This record gives sequence, structure tokens and C-alpha cells, in this order.
Amino acid sequence: MITCFDIGGSTIKSARARSAGEIEIIDRVATPLDDFDAFAAVIAARANAGDRPSKGVSISIAGVVDPASGSLKCANIPCVDGRLIAADLERFIGLPVWIANDADCFALAEATSGAGKGHRNVFGVILGTGVGGGLVIDGRIVAGAGGYAGEWGHGKALQTTVGQPPVEVPHFACGCGQSGCVDTIGGARGMEKLHKLLCSEALSSTEVIDRWRVGEVKASRTIGIYLELVSVPLALTLNIIGSSIVPVGGGLSNVPELIEALDREVRGRTLRRAANPLVVKAALTTEPGLIGAAALGLQEITNV
Repeated sequence: MITCFDIGGSTIKSARARSAGEIEIIDRVATPLDDFDAFAAVIAARANAGDRPSKGVSISIAGVVDPASGSLKCANIPCVDGRLIAADLERFIGLPVWIANDADCFALAEATSGAGKGHRNVFGVILGTGVGGGLVIDGRIVAGAGGYAGEWGHGKALQTTVGQPPVEVPHFACGCGQSGCVDTIGGARGMEKLHKLLCSEALSSTEVIDRWRVGEVKASRTIGIYLELVSVPLALTLNIIGSSIVPVGGGLSNVPELIEALDREVRGRTLRRAANPLVVKAALTTEPGLIGAAALGLQEITNV
């Protein structure tokens, strides 16, 4: 048995896992943001609870771990940002600790237990507030140099002339320090920004989608431009990595018409002419972070 955690800037969720498909939820508590000892104590208390000893701790976290140094970049939890997080936690709790990015754990969960089960090469995509991704090949997360494999949301990737009739879309500044990233357009906030640019009205992404669904002209223009901007870099990514399935999570994945439209656009732009859907809604709607963390930790125990 291992203890697994899904850690974000507001909440730490915890569970016991005997297999990736056998998760027993422990609880959820507020994330200590500024006190590492308090943060580690939350992990230790749950790892050492129960009548069966845990063989280790596996964590999905909203940050990136450099696979070479073990240093964590996690802007929304200051007390762990820049730490050699696995080593620091191991000293505190006395158990092996394995950590992966939350998008990577999402992709691993979908590859082992969700829409990607049976596929060797799975690219998990997050379309939520922003854009993320994780790559799993032969059931293992591809960490990559610096831990950034699968991060298709960043880098100057967006077109500036798009649509019919053509319109100029500027490269918006991104939180990563670059401009023109898919993250600036591909998430819910990006869709809102795009609609305001194109139509001079401030609407929520939900409102834009609802109006698009009933054929409203302005919203249809926005979604058409959105799909072209997002599908081109996603198709290019798939041409490079060769994934045969792309499960999508995040808030926008709950709009089936949008995912179906994105799938059509992507399949029309990839070299691989797939007859079946390529971009699909994620199958795991409950606790994919914990399921992915469990799969990661159980893999590591097997390798010990």
C-alpha cells in the first residue's frame, strides 16, 4: 500500500492505494502555503495513519520537478518552491517520496485507467483556466529535460493571421514570460480574451460557448478562430510525438461539442489520418490526480 496526494494551491487531497484502481480516500485539507513544517506534517500524518504501514508517498502537485536536480518550481505554494522536495519530505517522514506534475499525473491516470488504456502513446491535455499537458509512453511518464515534456501550452506557437475572412490576432503576453503561447488563448480565460478582441464585448467562456451552441454569429466567429489557433499547434505536437489518443481534462472538456470540433480540426491537420476520434474527453472525472499519483507510486515500488 502507498499513500497518494493531489496537492494544489488551496487543497491537499489524500488517499490510500493498493492499486491504481483501488483508491480509498482519506480526506482533504487546506494547503499550508508558507510553512514547510506544517506542509510536511500534513503529509506525514496521513502517510503514517491506518493499521497498515505505507510503503511510500506519491504526490501529484501543481508544479514542475527538475528530474536532474529534484528542485520543484511551484509558484502557488511558496513554502515548497525551489526545494529539493522529495528529499526534504523523505527526511521529514522517513518514507520514499515520488513527485510528478499534476498534468503528468492526469495523463498517467488516463493512460492506465481511462480513455488512453490500451494505447502505447498517450498525450493528456488540460484545457482549463489555462493549458497544460503530459506525455505517457508505454505506461511511463516522459519527464524530459527540466521536467517540461508535454508542455505544449508554452512557446511562441500561435498564428497571427487567422480565420475566414482573415483577422489579425496579436501575440498576448504569457505568465511564463513569453508571448504568443497557446496558454494565452487555449484556456477559458484565453477564450474570453479572444472574444473581447474580436467582438468588443466582455463575456465569460460559458456565455461564449452557450451562444455558439445556438449559432450566434459573434460567438461562432470566436469559436472558429479559437479552434484554428489551438488545433494547429496541437496537430504539430502530435505529428512530433505520435500519440494515438489525446484525452482532454479541465473545464472546457465538459463541452462535448467543443471537444468534437477540436478533434475534427486536429485530425484534418495531422499527418496521421485517423478514422476514429483522436481528441476525446477524459474518461476519469473523479480524482484523476490521486489515480495518477497512485499509478506513479505503485510503478516506483515495483522498480525498487
